[in-house]
Amino acid sequence: MALEELCGLQDLGGSLRGLTADLDPMASRGRRRSRYAAGAPVRNNILLQFSIPVTQYLEKSPLDFGQTAANTVPTPGASEQPFHGGVDLPAPPAGGVSLPFPMSHGTTTLAFVFQGGVLAAADTRSSCSGLVACPSSQKIIPVHSHLVGTTSGTSADCALWKRLLARELRLYQLRHGRRLSTGGAAKLLSHMLRPFKGTELCVAATLCGWDGGEVVRPGRCQRGGPADAAEMNRPGDTPTGCRSGPRLYYVCSDGTRLQGELFSVGSGSPYAYSVLDSEVRWGLSVEEATVAAREAVYRATHRDAYSGNCVDVYHVDSRGWTRRCREDLKDEYYREKERLKANVKKRREEEEVNLVSTKT
Repeated sequence: MALEELCGLQDLGGSLRGLTADLDPMASRGRRRSRYAAGAPVRNNILLQFSIPVTQYLEKSPLDFGQTAANTVPTPGASEQPFHGGVDLPAPPAGGVSLPFPMSHGTTTLAFVFQGGVLAAADTRSSCSGLVACPSSQKIIPVHSHLVGTTSGTSADCALWKRLLARELRLYQLRHGRRLSTGGAAKLLSHMLRPFKGTELCVAATLCGWDGGEVVRPGRCQRGGPADAAEMNRPGDTPTGCRSGPRLYYVCSDGTRLQGELFSVGSGSPYAYSVLDSEVRWGLSVEEATVAAREAVYRATHRDAYSGNCVDVYHVDSRGWTRRCREDLKDEYYREKERLKANVKKRREEEEVNLVSTKT
């Protein structure tokens, strides 16, 4: 309703009701009659263009860009109704447009579960082939107070779908009076991305969250009313339930959804795994986990040209997510050099002591 008032669409109930009748049975009530001209809704003599593709167009790339072969688009038959609102969808280009250079990109993101919650870390370099598009991008995006997500893939796609996920989770919380679990959020994102499998949409997200810790208030925003809310809060039940604790899920734009305790995604992930496999264990403290994550990102950026600049570290526990100050990886590089010099100096001193002792 707020969107309709903002865009001045209060009088377009007829066209919009046809689109939302299957989603909201109550959407057809309390709307004023609409005016039509040539099959399209009109308000104040302005033709409003609505172009909504059908499912067969979702099987193609949303942007026919970067394809060298001609893109064949199915022509809808006379019996089909491919568009809503009576307005034709503009025909896509007959052939693809070649890119001036390959759109290869890379990143390093990681997340793991330990006894203190979930720790997520990522570099801040957005690359495009051999170019650094942005040295200070945000690859870890908070979704709500107890859920963050690492992003790998196309930056614009990742930011868009994280905003959509945050909106749906907020609506769920308002309707039911509690947060959706991390597994439920991963399943929702997977189903949202599944129709775009096979297109050029590129999203690889790791959802890091903490489940539980909420008390569902009886009678507030419950679908079944006070009776169902009372059933959910029976005497003797704990507020958190059996699902309380850290959770980690990996979701890809092809619909893949995996649960695990350690994930690293991106072109620098093989180098990050070499550190994580040896350093990460369940009994780590928060400071030890932060050092291990920062070390893994540093080693990956040292070997992977598509990763670099700074490192962001987020920690999620029962109190919510917290973010450490962004740290420049070149400082870690200089510290590593100083440690190597100190080790070489110490080794030479030991050799000199051993040499003197053997002569005497």
